Amino acid sequence: MNTSTTPPVSALVPPRALARAAAERESRLQHTARWRPAIVLGVGSLLLAGALYAAAATGLARLAFPAQSDGSLIVDGDGRVRGSALLAQPFTGDGWFQPRPSAAGHDPMAAAGSNMARSNPALATRVADATAAVALREGIAPAQVPADLVTQSGSGLDPHLSPAAVQVQLRRVAQARGLSEAELQAIVQAHVEGPQWGMLGQPRVNVMELNRALEQATHAR
Repeated sequence: MNTSTTPPVSALVPPRALARAAAERESRLQHTARWRPAIVLGVGSLLLAGALYAAAATGLARLAFPAQSDGSLIVDGDGRVRGSALLAQPFTGDGWFQPRPSAAGHDPMAAAGSNMARSNPALATRVADATAAVALREGIAPAQVPADLVTQSGSGLDPHLSPAAVQVQLRRVAQARGLSEAELQAIVQAHVEGPQWGMLGQPRVNVMELNRALEQATHAR
């Protein structure tokens, strides 16, 4: 009786081919092993830093600083948002303290300075015109006009003025509001902020907060 046997596959494939196939399998396994930790680490970092951390930081900020986390909004007695203590805005009428001029038109979506060099004749002309306008408005000599009332901040949205720039407006605002200068002076002094942490910057007044207090004082009379 004839018996036929089939040799194993390994016997039909040359040893070199077997070794090459084994090496390729090992290479694929190593390649997969290198990518897997990178993918897991990337996804984990995205979830941790991009989602969990942001959610935790936002939640803590709202608990610790509810007003600041909402944008330091100024709300009137009817609950309407009138502005932000962080952003300057113009006021119409003699009964308000005016902020410094803005190259951005006080538009928070277009924050910018004028980018004019001190040597630019257009800058000198603009400052001279603004100085004359402020002097006329406040009834003072041009030499008495503080620089921050005729120059623009880098952002165009700085809500602060120097105490001197507020003082030159005091008489006009008091007359328009029917307040004595002493009454208005007390409100102004209550809003003079010292240097940050007692050593950084100069004393300043937030015009938005000052005008808010002025309106409240007027309504309370």
